[in-house]
Amino acid sequence: MTFEYKARTKEGELQVGNVDASSKETALNILLGHGLFVLNIDEKKENAWYERILGFMKRVKTSDLMVFTRQFATLLASQVSISDSLANLFKQTTNPILKETIYEISNDIDAGFSLSQGFEKHPEIFSEFYINMIRSAEVTGRLSEVMDFLADYLERQSLLKSKVQNALAYPAFVVVLFFVVVVIMVTFVFPQIMPIFEESNVAVPFYTTAILKTGIFLGEWWWAVLAAFALFIILLIDYFQSKEGRIVFDEVSLRAPVIGRLFQKMYIARFAESTRVLIRGGLTIPQAIEISSRTVGNKVYEGLLQGASEQIRKGKLLSKILEEIPEFPPLVSQLVSIGEQTGRLEDLLKKVNDFYTREVEDMVNNLVTLIQPILMVAIGGMIAFLFAAILMPLYSLTQSF
Repeated sequence: MTFEYKARTKEGELQVGNVDASSKETALNILLGHGLFVLNIDEKKENAWYERILGFMKRVKTSDLMVFTRQFATLLASQVSISDSLANLFKQTTNPILKETIYEISNDIDAGFSLSQGFEKHPEIFSEFYINMIRSAEVTGRLSEVMDFLADYLERQSLLKSKVQNALAYPAFVVVLFFVVVVIMVTFVFPQIMPIFEESNVAVPFYTTAILKTGIFLGEWWWAVLAAFALFIILLIDYFQSKEGRIVFDEVSLRAPVIGRLFQKMYIARFAESTRVLIRGGLTIPQAIEISSRTVGNKVYEGLLQGASEQIRKGKLLSKILEEIPEFPPLVSQLVSIGEQTGRLEDLLKKVNDFYTREVEDMVNNLVTLIQPILMVAIGGMIAFLFAAILMPLYSLTQSF
């Protein structure tokens, strides 16, 4: 369960956020254990379905978010205050959604909220990974460095996405065109042939009958099919925006063939880099692991890393814990073990991040290279099946004369 709280620190600073716990009492004890004076705490309720859909539609492009993050990092590195940086970014930003968001965050900062709390109010724009990295930076005092890291991360994500999009542009056009032609043929052309087969008593294969009847059904009920498809898409988006849906999606993404390995490498690289930044900022290893668990962006890894944090507090080595978790390849635990033995854990975590970042890039490049020929072969096979379903009965018809 997730609880929203409002509290004050010992210094009197207002703090607003979320805490995961099995009950309200447990959540309250966690907050008190962190030295907070709790003003209010309530169970967090999920947004209504229409709010989740609207939130999905209000997303900002990765390229716009990357530019914003890079500019913010540059201003902070130049010793410009957070308030003045946001004011400058508000003037420079052209995206209307992001511009309004910056204005609201700036108002929250002026009202006494922390930067992470301001970002946290806009989950449709800033991911959980993004928000938690800022929260960790507030703990370590390395906000400029973390914003640079986020800008680099978003730049890599944008580059990978553009590679995939460019590779898929032509195949996607062909696929859409193919399905348009199929719908026209099945709905308007093939049903005209059906009476010919019926009158001539030609044996029609079952798949030909299925295609012809599908065409007749689509011709009469196309509006119902479109409505059902739209409803399905809306419900699917709504489900994956919910807490349960995110957990299911994360589980499925890790278990998926080929793509699951890609996600696994990406999460390991993210874990290694965020943990390195936190340890470098002066946090203990259990604290760094706990915060990193919320920056990985996958509920499966989040649970595993939170469990690892608890075991480290009990005296167990991180390398030994990772060695027992199947989701972490042996290479990770081996490099972490070397880092623990030599006192160079930060350097070894950087090597883990560099290695798996290259692995992700190589896998994406290989997938991009393979996507086009695979799609072409698949489309060719579907076209061959479609026309065989019609041409074979026509051939039998000509043989009967």
